[in-house]
Amino acid sequence: MRELLAASVVAWLSVATIAASGTPRTLRTTRAADSLPRIVTLGDSLTSGRAIGKAQSYPAILQGRLNDAGLRFEVVNAGVSGATSSDGVRRLSGALDGDVRVLIVALGANDGLHGVAVERLKSNLTSIVSQARARGIAVLLCGMEALPLYGLDYSIQFHRVYGELAQQFEIPLVPFMLAGVIGHEEMMQRDRIHPTAAGARVIADNIWPYLKPLAEGVAPAEDTRN
Repeated sequence: MRELLAASVVAWLSVATIAASGTPRTLRTTRAADSLPRIVTLGDSLTSGRAIGKAQSYPAILQGRLNDAGLRFEVVNAGVSGATSSDGVRRLSGALDGDVRVLIVALGANDGLHGVAVERLKSNLTSIVSQARARGIAVLLCGMEALPLYGLDYSIQFHRVYGELAQQFEIPLVPFMLAGVIGHEEMMQRDRIHPTAAGARVIADNIWPYLKPLAEGVAPAEDTRN
């Protein structure tokens, strides 16, 4: 586990911050009818599509994957630049408006950069998952890693939070959503923080194997395939 963490940490050494720029707002990746059930991606600038646009963000790519699979959902991009897990708790109620069937939780990168206490991160993520589950919403948790800016023990404890929550709530976990992106020059923008359009496609590749079975399990009966 230390080797995996170390590899992730080395790749993240150039990160200074995930900038909190732009107007915080929740936008949909499609103009599908309000009657479609929704999949909400709750995240930060890695989700929002900063500098590449929402049309090339990984939620938009996941929308295409769902469409191709015959799974009729509206993917809602609830990514906001600079968002922490605390921001996610505050925005959750609004993000879950409508017929939400799946919540993708992709938060924590900014917590790690700012040295937010691991206990606070875990408490916030627990609150998000618990509230969604209480409403009958399936949850997919995306793992994040923390720089060793606050010591190796902090990074290790941070890493463990995601696995512990996935086990506690028995929900699927994407081990590290930026696998195959961080450390690959062609996948990263010049700020070495945010993914390029190609990087966003890799993130979607990482998430899709976990999202597809969840979507199939909660899709309207007429949309599920044998």
